[in-house]
Amino acid sequence: MRLTRYFLPVLKETPAEAQIVSHRLMLRAGMIKQASAGIYSWLPMGFKVLRKLENIIHQEQIRAGHIPIQMPIIQSADLWRESGRYDAYGAEMLRIKDRHDRDVLFTPTAEELVTDIFRSHVGSYKDLPLTLYQIQWKFRDEVRPRFGVMRGREFYMKDGYNFDLTKEDALHAYNRHLVSYLRTYERMGLQAIPMRADSGPIGGDDTHEFLVLAETGESEVFYDSQVTDLTFGDRDIDYDDRAQCQAVLDEFTSLYARTDETHDEALFNAIPADRRRVARGIEVGQIFYFGTKYSESMGATVADAQGNNVPVHMGSHGIGVSRLIGAIIEASHDENGIIWPEGVTPFHCGIVNLKQGDAEADAACDAIYKSLTALGLEPLYDDRNERAGGKFATMDLIGLPWRITVGPRGLKNGVVELTSRRTGESQELPPEQAVAKIHEIYQNL
Repeated sequence: MRLTRYFLPVLKETPAEAQIVSHRLMLRAGMIKQASAGIYSWLPMGFKVLRKLENIIHQEQIRAGHIPIQMPIIQSADLWRESGRYDAYGAEMLRIKDRHDRDVLFTPTAEELVTDIFRSHVGSYKDLPLTLYQIQWKFRDEVRPRFGVMRGREFYMKDGYNFDLTKEDALHAYNRHLVSYLRTYERMGLQAIPMRADSGPIGGDDTHEFLVLAETGESEVFYDSQVTDLTFGDRDIDYDDRAQCQAVLDEFTSLYARTDETHDEALFNAIPADRRRVARGIEVGQIFYFGTKYSESMGATVADAQGNNVPVHMGSHGIGVSRLIGAIIEASHDENGIIWPEGVTPFHCGIVNLKQGDAEADAACDAIYKSLTALGLEPLYDDRNERAGGKFATMDLIGLPWRITVGPRGLKNGVVELTSRRTGESQELPPEQAVAKIHEIYQNL
């Protein structure tokens, strides 16, 4: 994409309403624009990152054997009355009446709706296990929406639901989700730590939150410093192998890591003093096992091998897709702007022409742009008639991981400059070698 043809409304000044780094940088980098309190329009670059995250989630969910669906945003209140949650959910639920005076609601979560789908079409244990998921806009009427996309009223969320014959089967689904989430977050350049947590209004006894450590996190967390040394790596996981999934769960949850809601002072004090850490964390996902809570109240049963109708065991699994963008920025930025991990960057590389209008520099930039595009990469070419300082400031602000700088002086020596946004280190290379290096970086992801 050529910057002269792109819509990237960057701001030089920080908007007064932005209180945290991610909100400031998303506004300044032209990623979002507030439509009303806690509700945002996603501008091209923000929308591009949103889609990158969504694609990674889809790939990892399907890899784990889960099936995508799409449910409506507006739900009937009758289903929620059936489960007993309509009056209990609280003021965060946006309740609406349609033109026929029927009670409906804007989806905050979809346990009731997916249970209704299941009970309408599945009647035998032979159709289990089954996990359905969607990625969809949700609405919760926060009393004090703040921090940009981190605590908005409208948000984009992956929510999945498993249906299993027994508790043992459902707990394997729980473990399978925890493993798939570890891979998902790591592909996004995040270290998301699974922590035992409180289930809240969804209910259930078993739940883990995934938190990213950041100073602006809403939760106080207590953990063993060795937790941050754990990496999922390129493991070949068989998601049907219960022992393998359990082993990964045990590895990532054996070290102490708790939110303030489940903190156990005695267990924490048993950790060697030099490894105890207290910090803030941003929740980016949560998994639940809630047994037969919804299936019993809503009649979601199957015939078992003996022909007896039994309620299925269920769980739900969420990832806050839109808030993930804020979490990534909170975890990866500097004083000049965003630093995107390669796995989620909106563009793979920036190209800066130091002397727009110079025939040799223009030709070199065009050739680099075409070469990267031919390799399946998406460069952002700053072809504006702008001073070099302004171009560098824009590239630093929007945070592309790599920048190729082209100028007449370097071209006289047959080189361009390849710069890492994360380290600031630069090297001079012939243009074709710079292109090859960028291609190699992304091939190895």
